Amino acid sequence: MCLGIPGRIVEVRRDAGLPMGVVDFGGVRRDACLAYVADEVDVGDYVIVHVGFALSKVDEEEAHRTLEILRQMGELEEPA
Repeated sequence: MCLGIPGRIVEVRRDAGLPMGVVDFGGVRRDACLAYVADEVDVGDYVIVHVGFALSKVDEEEAHRTLEILRQMGELEEPA
């Protein structure tokens, strides 16, 4: 089973011509490739990320609902 995690884009940049960004997952920040969604997203938008690739844009309310369910399941730590 594959699991995409919602996160908020906090930085957008290009690395060797490839659209990249830093995505915040409830306090944990990771780099993610934005190539699939580059024309749709900007800083502050929420995306679904799987294995380092942002696959789709998601609205903020849905992102928060999903993160809360993952926390309840014990899959995410509580934010500090």
